[in-house]
Amino acid sequence: MTSPHPPAAPAQPRNPLHGLTLEAIVTALVAHYGWQELGRRIPVRCFTSEPSVSSSLKFLRKTPWAREKVEGLYLFMLRDQRRDQMHQNS
Repeated sequence: MTSPHPPAAPAQPRNPLHGLTLEAIVTALVAHYGWQELGRRIPVRCFTSEPSVSSSLKFLRKTPWAREKVEGLYLFMLRDQRRDQMHQNS
């Protein structure tokens, strides 16, 4: 007899993307960079032509290479923010 519950996903304490939705990532990038800078850094139409979170999510969910770029920029942004905090605290 099989269990009604799927096996638990392995814990990923070192993965900064673990537990984040794509919507949270896009929203954080827009808050940090704004649509214009986001479109300059990742030149795709969903960021450059009438951008919105919902249109971006539709595109990114269907386009793995673009999603990878967005996730990479998010990780870069986190490193930048940590670096800035370290400089402010020292």
